Amino acid sequence: MVKNQSKSDKIEVPQESVKGKILLIRGHKVMLDRDLAYLYGVETKYLTRQVRRHKERFPSDFLLTLTQQEFANLKCQFGTSSWGGTRYLPYAFTEQGIAMLSSVLNSKRAIQVNIQIMRTFTKLREMMQTHKDLKRKVESMEKKYDHQFRIVFDAIKKLLEPPAKTKKSIGFHTTDE
Repeated sequence: MVKNQSKSDKIEVPQESVKGKILLIRGHKVMLDRDLAYLYGVETKYLTRQVRRHKERFPSDFLLTLTQQEFANLKCQFGTSSWGGTRYLPYAFTEQGIAMLSSVLNSKRAIQVNIQIMRTFTKLREMMQTHKDLKRKVESMEKKYDHQFRIVFDAIKKLLEPPAKTKKSIGFHTTDE
């Protein structure tokens, strides 16, 4: 007999908080072990211990170990205070690796959080596909219509382009006159 889950048993993780923890590393959308541990309500060392005990479930396309350089870049990006005194390079889990985590953590919370994370990844993928489809449609319309609408199409294309990454520099700047 299956017991109905009450509202108080259900764990809600806002989709925005999950989106903010998804990073792009080596061309993969990933989440870090410490962020996942926080969402699952466990210590990072417990999560990584379970992963090490079940290595066969986490092939290289499910789990990335960050390099020293990647870790240094992340620390600079997020600030060092939130990283504490970590001894090991963090794990970065791909979508498939996150799905596998629920099988090694074996808790109701892990299962519920994983469901919400998977829904977030799916929604992000749908948004990216819609964005590509819209760009294709604009380009096909541009080919159909004459150059009178070039300005409109150029403006739409600029809106569809991802924002250019600007490198923030630290320190004093002087102007050469």
